[in-house]
Amino acid sequence: MQLPPPPRDILKDSTLFLDLDGTLLDIAERPDDVAVEPETRVLLEALARTLEGRIAIVSGRSLEQLDAILGDCATAIALSGSHGVEHRWNGIHARPERPGSLDAVAERLHEFARHWPGVIIEEKSFGVGLHYRMAPAAEEMASALAGSLAGEFGLHLQRGKMVVELRVGGRDKGAAVASFMRRAPMAGTLPLFAGDDLTDEPAFSTVRDLGGHGILIGEQRATSASYGLPSPKRLRQWLMEAIQ
Repeated sequence: MQLPPPPRDILKDSTLFLDLDGTLLDIAERPDDVAVEPETRVLLEALARTLEGRIAIVSGRSLEQLDAILGDCATAIALSGSHGVEHRWNGIHARPERPGSLDAVAERLHEFARHWPGVIIEEKSFGVGLHYRMAPAAEEMASALAGSLAGEFGLHLQRGKMVVELRVGGRDKGAAVASFMRRAPMAGTLPLFAGDDLTDEPAFSTVRDLGGHGILIGEQRATSASYGLPSPKRLRQWLMEAIQ
């Protein structure tokens, strides 16, 4: 089923939640290669002004990674990182203690990567990702190893596009959206969430339950989103058009 594009006026008086990789920004083969063009920084700042602060990035990236990618404009918007585990908004920085088990997991995954050229290990504040986009033949063994480590260390196994991640559990992007929506100025508005991956489905379900809408970016699939756009570039164009 092909989802319709979102109407332009749907952004008015709403709260906007954006995933980063594959949604606002194009996916890169290497996580460290993702970059924000100057035009996108200007767009985020314009959205923050137009929506009067009702905008948040909700990402699997850590807050440190989001700061490095977004630069100064990261201070103008609310941030939720590590799949809803950590948050920063209006000077408040909330995060749990990092479990030491992640260091042991990272060591095991780096050992796996040494035998698979093209596999990349991404260490985050509250998770460790194993990317096999450049080594697709590693998918089966990567998934099996990640599942085994999740059980051994009591971590949550998060699957995404050409990546498996072991992370702190108990939260997801839907929980992050729900937390933001309980606070002013977001409370009482309708939420919109744009995302591309299976990791965004909890957020799509949450905004739907709150009377809002999800926007699926990229390839169409079974989803709780109401609308769809074909690419991050088209989302950026739609956002710019919606605030003009």
